Amino acid sequence: MSTMQFQFNTDSSVMGTQEVAQRIETQVRQRLDRFADRLTRIEVHVSDVNGRKHGADDKHCMIEARPRGGRPIGVTGKAADVDAAARIAASTMAERLERVLGKAERHRRDPSPDKQI
Repeated sequence: MSTMQFQFNTDSSVMGTQEVAQRIETQVRQRLDRFADRLTRIEVHVSDVNGRKHGADDKHCMIEARPRGGRPIGVTGKAADVDAAARIAASTMAERLERVLGKAERHRRDPSPDKQI
């Protein structure tokens, strides 16, 4: 199996990007690690919707996960700081992947019921 790619994007208003990128990548990878063998790529985009003006929940973290052989799944987390937004998005993504991939996994494992004749 090839390893999952991780791509981090940010807009110019999110400062300290290298440090932020590493913190968020670590956080997202930890949260989604159990799905890593079933994903080809995770893309994270962090933005500050208000720019210099501050506001509640103005930091957004969008995560798109690409399951092997499946359609991309996207979620967005919103919070006052990028780390919190990333935590929210990663948790939401884990729940979504559990539903999508977990369901496929259960169907594969379920033994077919024996037909009674």
